[in-house]
Amino acid sequence: MASDVKARVKVPKSATAGGTITIKTLISHKMESGQRKDGDGNVIPRSIINRFTCEFNGQLVIDVVLEPAISTNPYFEFEATVPEAGEFTFTWYDDDGDVYTETKAISVS
Repeated sequence: MASDVKARVKVPKSATAGGTITIKTLISHKMESGQRKDGDGNVIPRSIINRFTCEFNGQLVIDVVLEPAISTNPYFEFEATVPEAGEFTFTWYDDDGDVYTETKAISVS
């Protein structure tokens, strides 16, 4: 598992049933494109978050495939409709096979 990886997610605590909310996510991750060389001339292996998904109560909300040109600490901001109370699950997939997950509950009023 990559060291110093920390996921942060901002989801409102509540929403109106059927309303749209803004979700913000950021994961602290040193990204390496696989195109740079170290001081000895050896290629530094690629190490990126290559996929990000968000689900709400098991339903896919967003699925993003990331390429080597993505910046360090990828940030996503997107909108989602909240039909009912439930839980968002955020998942980041790393090149080395590691998976990082965060969950956030939301209520409806």
